[in-house]
Amino acid sequence: MQDQAAADAGNNSPSRQEDSSAAGGCCLVRGPIIVGAGPSGLAVAATLSQHAVPFTVLERSDGIADLWTNRTYDRLRLHLPKVFCELPHVGFPDDFPAYPTKHDFLRYLRSYAERFAVSPLFGRTVTAARYDAAAALWRVSAADGDRAATTEYASPWLVVASGENAEVVVPKVKGRERFAGEVLHSSAYRSGERFKGMRVLVVGCGNSGMEMCLDLCEHGAMPFMSVRSGVHVLPREMFGTSTFGVAMKLLKWLPIKLVDRFLLLVAKMVLGDTEKHGLRRPKLGPLEIKNVTGKSPVLDVGAWSLIKSGNIKIVPEVESFTGGNGVRFVDGNEMDFDAVIFATGYKSNVPSWLKDGELFTEDGKAKAQQATSSWRGPNGLYCVGFSGRGLLGAGADALNAAADIAGRWQAMAAAAAGAKISSV
Repeated sequence: MQDQAAADAGNNSPSRQEDSSAAGGCCLVRGPIIVGAGPSGLAVAATLSQHAVPFTVLERSDGIADLWTNRTYDRLRLHLPKVFCELPHVGFPDDFPAYPTKHDFLRYLRSYAERFAVSPLFGRTVTAARYDAAAALWRVSAADGDRAATTEYASPWLVVASGENAEVVVPKVKGRERFAGEVLHSSAYRSGERFKGMRVLVVGCGNSGMEMCLDLCEHGAMPFMSVRSGVHVLPREMFGTSTFGVAMKLLKWLPIKLVDRFLLLVAKMVLGDTEKHGLRRPKLGPLEIKNVTGKSPVLDVGAWSLIKSGNIKIVPEVESFTGGNGVRFVDGNEMDFDAVIFATGYKSNVPSWLKDGELFTEDGKAKAQQATSSWRGPNGLYCVGFSGRGLLGAGADALNAAADIAGRWQAMAAAAAGAKISSV
C-alpha cells in the first residue's frame, strides 16, 4: 500500500490533497474522502480547512461545478436571492446582482475554491465505495480516464457530495426512434437562438422548462409546454421582497399549511387563476409538496405572461411519437414539432457506486435517520447536498459534517499522541 507515501505527502498543508496513484494501486489518504467537487463538496472541503483537517476530493469531470459549467442554459440565474445561496464562510461580492447569473455563480465558486486551497483530483470517476469493517476504513475505487487505471483510496471517513443532479432523467416514450426532428435533454440546451422559427415541444413544467420556453419565445421560436401533473407557479417576489424570503419568515411563526394558504392567496392576486390556462395546481401546497417530494414550486421570471398571451402554449402529457415529426398526446390529439426538449430533470447516481451504508434509498435520495441526523450515517459515512433544501441546506449539512469529522480527527490525533508518549 501507498499509505505512508500519502501520509507524508499531506504533511505540508492540512487542506491539501495529494495524488499518490500514478500507477494505480491503493492509497491511504489523510482525512476524509469527498466525492464531488460541486458546491456541496467545496463547502465541506472549505469547512474542513477551517478546522485544519486534510481531505481528498475526487471529481469525475475536468473542473469544479460540472453541472453549472457544462449542463446549464446561458440565461440561467439563481432563482433565489444570493443571500440564500451563499456557501459557508464567504458571501457573494457586493457588486453581484440580487439574483446572480450562471457566470456570476461560477466566478464565485472558483474564487471560493482558490480561497480555501481546494484542489480536487479531477478525472476520477468513483465506481465503487464499500466499508471494510476489519480495517475500519472506507475503500473507494476511482477510475482515471486519462490513464485507464483504477486506484483505491482508503479513509476512515467518506463524504458523499456528488449531488442530487448527477445523471439526466429522460423518460421512455414509445416511438421515439421514429421521430425525424431533434430530441435533446435540457442539459444540452444553451439558447433558443438556433431554434428560431421552429415549433419546439418542451416536456416538463418545472423552473427549467418554464425558463426555456421563455428563452425560446424571446428568440423567435414557437414553444409548446407539455404538462403531465399539477404545478404551483408563484411570483418570484411579493411585497417587494423574494417569495422564498417571505415564506422563510412566516414559517418561523406559522404552520406550513397556513403559510401555503397565504402564498397561494397572494399568487392568485398577482398571477390570476393558473388553471384557466392549463396549469392545474396540486392539492398539497407548494411548501408541503417540497417537503414531501423535494419538488420545488416554479418561481416565475416572465414565462407566465407569455402563457396567458398564448405565446407559450400548454399541451397535455406526451403519449408517443408517431413517426416523421408527429407527437401524440394522452388526449388523442397529434401535432408536429421540429424539436423536442426533455426538461425532465436529474437524479442521483449514488446507488450505482455506494455499496454500503444506510443513508440513501434505492433511488439515490437521502433518507432520514432515526438514531442520528440525516447528514450522518454509520461508520464514518456522511452525505452533503441531499436534503432537498438547495444551496442553503447543502451549506448547513457541510458545516455539520465537517465539524463532526474534525472532532473525530482531533480525537484520533490526541489518542495517537498519547500512545506515542506512553511508548517513550
